[in-house]
Amino acid sequence: MTTLKSKLQADLNAAIKGRDELRSSTLRLTLAAVQKEEVAGEQKRELSDDEVQTVIAKEAKKRREAADAFAKGGRAESAEREKAEGEVLAEYLPKQLSDDELQQIVAQAVEEAKAAGAEGPRAMGQVMKIVNPKVAGLAEGGRVAAEVKKRLAG
Repeated sequence: MTTLKSKLQADLNAAIKGRDELRSSTLRLTLAAVQKEEVAGEQKRELSDDEVQTVIAKEAKKRREAADAFAKGGRAESAEREKAEGEVLAEYLPKQLSDDELQQIVAQAVEEAKAAGAEGPRAMGQVMKIVNPKVAGLAEGGRVAAEVKKRLAG
């Protein structure tokens, strides 16, 4: 078992023993998503820590989107629950880049793309190819794309 998956399992056991309903239900759903990913495809396989982290990131994104939808629908209690679950999952993800750090990385990538001859909004794809490997798992795709658009437009 991967170290991150075993940490999730150990934390789930501790949450159950501590009668922490929110944490235990969130970790149960996350482990179920990990197991679902393991059996997806042709053959069952063991996920690496990076793959488990990707699954956790997807689950956290689902929680954020659900919280927004509940908030817009006037269901504040459900929105708070989703936000709390997202915070539990955030503990297992790497620290996100700050806005300043993201702006620096994007600025460097835009300069690299301009040096290669790409300019304006059409350079979006080239800049994203440069930025994505540097920020993988450290910044949400929407944030990155918005920053790249802003840099290319201005």
